[in-house]
Amino acid sequence: MSGPLSGIKIVDLTSMVMGPYATQIFGDMGADVIKVESPQGDIMRHMGVGRSEAMGPIHLAVNRNKKSLMLNLRLPAAHEALLRVIEKADVFVHSMRPAAIERLHLDYSRIKEINPNIVYCGAYGFGKDGPYAEEPAYDDMIQGLSGLCAVNAGLAGEPRFTPSIVADKVAGLTIAYSVLGALFHKLRTGEGQSIEVPMFESFTSFMLVEHMGERTFDPTKGAAGYSRVLSQLRKPHRTQDGYLCVLPYTDKNWQDFFRLVDRNDLATDDRYATANSRSQNYESLYKTLGEILAQRTSEEWLSRLKPLSIPVARVNTLEDLFADPHLSAVGLFSQMSHPSEGAVTQMRPPVSFEKTPSEITRLAPCLGEHSREVLAEAGLSDSEIAALVEAGATC
Repeated sequence: MSGPLSGIKIVDLTSMVMGPYATQIFGDMGADVIKVESPQGDIMRHMGVGRSEAMGPIHLAVNRNKKSLMLNLRLPAAHEALLRVIEKADVFVHSMRPAAIERLHLDYSRIKEINPNIVYCGAYGFGKDGPYAEEPAYDDMIQGLSGLCAVNAGLAGEPRFTPSIVADKVAGLTIAYSVLGALFHKLRTGEGQSIEVPMFESFTSFMLVEHMGERTFDPTKGAAGYSRVLSQLRKPHRTQDGYLCVLPYTDKNWQDFFRLVDRNDLATDDRYATANSRSQNYESLYKTLGEILAQRTSEEWLSRLKPLSIPVARVNTLEDLFADPHLSAVGLFSQMSHPSEGAVTQMRPPVSFEKTPSEITRLAPCLGEHSREVLAEAGLSDSEIAALVEAGATC
């Protein structure tokens, strides 16, 4: 592999989506990622309709560019084998609760004994020092706790989940940049360290970027929340034959739009003259915008707004994405041949590196597909590996 993380070995004891999404990014960038799984495998292997058992679509989506090492960590021999793999690693990432990882004797203090310079990342639901530390954390729980469900109530009339596992993926990205930061420190100093990435705190920080609002100031004069995105009228607008996302944003955008639709009364209205005045009048502004857009077809608006550089876009369905002309032109989707699953569609890594390109070199592995290979690389002899297989510690 020629990616920017070529030569970095990462031991991945994560499951679900949060951790695997992060470690797949490392794999795409050339790292040697070893996915450690129980005899049952990561639960995401069994989610969704696949062509064969334990090879579901979400597993295929977040576990490419990895090797699968199956170990039954309830057996001492398997635990010892994992330590020998970690001994030669640059990074160890897990997503178990603090007490659970300690019961497995894989907490930082113990791993540091065998690999003093390792970058150790614990991806938790909640920070270890808080009262929620040992509670289970799934995307639904974090969406609720972080305020996301509550702000959706303004649109749906009741608290609602966002139809994407957005908290999992944001936390996964947080793991990715955190580990990369620690690796950069290690490159400069030779020094490893422990990292704690808590899902609740990570996603709450993400939510409050715009929604901290007037709670930014102390003493506060108002409530949290960014009024523009909380408006019920901030939505795709109906045209005569469909829906469009239309967002005049700058002063010039709005003035150009008002002139285009022959609304000089709006162009000279002080409520809409500046970003600050518009921010206090979003409800009336978006109501008027919706009324105007309903008067023409989507194609008419696209042809009129784009030449003025007024932001406008169609509302794609999920199925539309696979025929989107831009995504087709940049080659986001490609069909590849999986050794056991046949033809599968994959998305290439979205980031382009000029000197060290990311690439897909292997598709998501079958359970334990690389167990013997990984153990041999860690220095176990053929007889030691055979004994582990015989004992049911690996396959």
